[in-house]
Amino acid sequence: MGLVMRRDMEFGELGDVEGALRAEGVGLAPISTGDASLITGGVTVLATATAKDIVEGRLKGLVVPGGSTDEASLAAVKSLLDLARANALTVIAFADGVALAAESFGVSAEADGAVFKDGAVTLLSDNGALSKIVGAIT
Repeated sequence: MGLVMRRDMEFGELGDVEGALRAEGVGLAPISTGDASLITGGVTVLATATAKDIVEGRLKGLVVPGGSTDEASLAAVKSLLDLARANALTVIAFADGVALAAESFGVSAEADGAVFKDGAVTLLSDNGALSKIVGAIT
C-alpha cells in the first residue's frame, strides 16, 4: 500500500498503525507529497512509490495519515486521494486524513481512523478493527 508522506504525520488515537498493518502482511511504499524525501522522527524517508503506481495498479491501497495542513501539501494529498478513488483503491485514513478522504469520496466520516472503499466508509475504533479490514483487502 502507498503511504502518503506528510510533515508531522499523525495517526490519532490509533497510535502506531504501521505495526498493525505489517502484522497483516502489508508493505508500505512512501509516496511524496512534494519533497523528494521527508525527515520524520529524525529519520529520512525516501519516496519509493508515485502517483503512477496508483494508476498502473501496483498498489492495493493508500494510507493517509494526518499531518501538515499547508496549502501545497493539502493539494497534493487531495490529488492522491482523488486518484486512489478514481482507480478504486482502498483508502485507510487517520486523524485529519479522515476528513480529507471523506471529502474526496463524498461521504461523511468523523473518527480517528476510517476505511474508504467503493463509495462506502467503515469507521475504525481500534487496531483490531484495522487488522480485520486490512486482512480482507485482496
